[in-house]
Amino acid sequence: MSTYQGLEILFTREQIAERIKEMGKQITHDLEGEKLVMIGVLKGAAPFLADLARAVTVDTTFDFVAVSSYGKSNRTSGAVKLIKDLDEPIEGKNVLIVEDILDTGLTLTYLRKIFLQHHPKSLRIAALLDKPSRRIEKIEADYVGFSIPNLFVIGFGMDYAERYRNLPDICLMPPDAQ
Repeated sequence: MSTYQGLEILFTREQIAERIKEMGKQITHDLEGEKLVMIGVLKGAAPFLADLARAVTVDTTFDFVAVSSYGKSNRTSGAVKLIKDLDEPIEGKNVLIVEDILDTGLTLTYLRKIFLQHHPKSLRIAALLDKPSRRIEKIEADYVGFSIPNLFVIGFGMDYAERYRNLPDICLMPPDAQ
């Protein structure tokens, strides 16, 4: 593995770009001729959503939600709360929840439950990273960028106490910095 600003890189920006391009092709294939609403989970999913949206060629709009389960810690509190709700109705629409990392599954299970109450035509999940070893809730993403072991990662939207989101690569958080 190489380093970036002294951090160990797990996935380079080139690897991320290539994988997102592949995911975009699959989503385009699955929704051929349909319209899509991509719902980004703020703040971490913003870079992923921007790149994924450019890789999808079906008619696409965006919306965003914000939830909290971590606060300023690196451990989930176990309680998920909605901080910012959808701006537009999703009833009868193809919805893709776009999340940076599928970890315990608490956030995505919560969002799926809420969104299904709005009766979308379809509801799928895209996660840039999947960390199945940490799963508490039984939930899987329909589209996964990379599956990783139980590592604390930063960069490409993912943070530690709001820092490191701007890194272009996905890096390992140094244990001594946590």
